[in-house]
Amino acid sequence: MILLTPGPLTTRISTRQAMLSDWGSRDSAFAALTANLRDRLVQIVHGEETHAAVPIQGSGTFVVEAALQTLVGADDKLLVLANGVYGERMASIAQRLGRRVEIRRWPVSSPVDAQEVKAALLRDATITHVGLVHCETTTGLLNPLEQVAQVVAEENRHLILDAMSSFGAIDIDVRKPPISAVLASSNKCLESVPGIAFAIVDKESLSRSSANSSSTSLDLHLQWQEFERSGQWRFTPPVQVVAATVEALDALDHEGGPKARLARYRDNFSTLLTGMKALGFRLYLDESVQSPIIATFRYPEFWTAGDGVFRFDDFYAAVARGGFLLYPGKLTEDKTFRIGCIGNVNKSDFEELLRVVADVLGTPDAR
Repeated sequence: MILLTPGPLTTRISTRQAMLSDWGSRDSAFAALTANLRDRLVQIVHGEETHAAVPIQGSGTFVVEAALQTLVGADDKLLVLANGVYGERMASIAQRLGRRVEIRRWPVSSPVDAQEVKAALLRDATITHVGLVHCETTTGLLNPLEQVAQVVAEENRHLILDAMSSFGAIDIDVRKPPISAVLASSNKCLESVPGIAFAIVDKESLSRSSANSSSTSLDLHLQWQEFERSGQWRFTPPVQVVAATVEALDALDHEGGPKARLARYRDNFSTLLTGMKALGFRLYLDESVQSPIIATFRYPEFWTAGDGVFRFDDFYAAVARGGFLLYPGKLTEDKTFRIGCIGNVNKSDFEELLRVVADVLGTPDAR
């Protein structure tokens, strides 16, 4: 099966083969592997001089929770910029942690407006941190990172960036404008397997955060200190996932880095969009704000297969019989479904997907 989802993804055989060896979690060889991982994660966002990578066990949501309770103190205030499910989740996590939170919302089809962010920061000097989702996986919308980061820096606040769906493909530079923390996971644009999430945090923020976290296992400050002291994880690490992710980083380098990977994803997206339009499907977002990471399509208004009523579960099952797994929508008002363009997939995979969709529709192949 080819996974056209936002993660887990279709992975390379070499990435999966890297998990066939066992590692001693306290052995010096595994400590060296972890150091390799941490160094290369920081390099992706150009943070070698200022930032440290702090991986933890778990999914992306784990590291969002870890970052919010480690970096945002009890006396701080977080402004969350929300235009989708994952912005709302960030706000919900902070609220459950008892942090002071303000939420500024936009429609799920609209990008965050940097000037509105600036106005909010000018109105409230008690806001210390701003949370932004770079690519909102709800729809595939790409928020204007550079503009928001510039505003946050101008007002001397700290930006916490959820880059789950962009890290490893869309360029992120923590130096200009400065970004305090970048949060991501192994199983999206890095094209590794699930099991590791990580925060890339400026060292000054980490140093100031020693008293903030109330969690034993999700304390990024203590995890960072242990890596710096001994090179080891505080608790049992997913050793095979670390090995797979280092192998995936090798594949990223071999491909030509994030710029080359983004070019492949754009080619995937362009092939998909052209073919889906020809088959009568409409993209949910305006193309000006659409990322090449995941595409959201509206349910078709005219459905020719079966009894003429589009049912996503039936469509999903039919496409799966053709070898592809899609993703349901995450919108509450509009009926949509999503097709991911990331992972170890290329243009030819999407050409084959379009043939399968055309067969399901009972219409001529359109690409």
